[in-house]
Amino acid sequence: MTHAPGPSCDICRIHADAACAPFEVARDGRWVVRHHLPPSPLAGWTFLCAQRHVQGPADLDDAEADGFGRALRRVSRAVREVTGCDRVYAIAFGQGAPHLHVHLVPRFDAEPGTAAWKVADWYRAVERGERPAADAAAVAGAVRGLRDALGGGPLDR
Repeated sequence: MTHAPGPSCDICRIHADAACAPFEVARDGRWVVRHHLPPSPLAGWTFLCAQRHVQGPADLDDAEADGFGRALRRVSRAVREVTGCDRVYAIAFGQGAPHLHVHLVPRFDAEPGTAAWKVADWYRAVERGERPAADAAAVAGAVRGLRDALGGGPLDR
């Protein structure tokens, strides 16, 4: 099921908002990669978003579906490289906005709060102001590192 883009879609709004541009890592004809906006739960918490307004993987066209795995792998590897995390969680709920966006979350074995579903508690604690957000300089460094790691060109190569 596809939906028409518009002001009611938070993802479309963020992609068009110049104030969010410092957090954009890469963009090509199919995908946008963006770091989590402040308050970011963790430096390196990144999103892989479909450019086209599409609800989820089931609604990707053939070209998008063919490249989705490659783009997901490439961006996940960049998150791991830049943050030094032990693994990268890929989470997509498809409920908050009718627009495919996959959360790519760095998981650090030494930080129990980032384990499995605990990372959702971490996220909510930052959102409620009960836990400090990621340091702004660390987030800016992650954005720079991700830009360098991904270089230019298509994300699904």
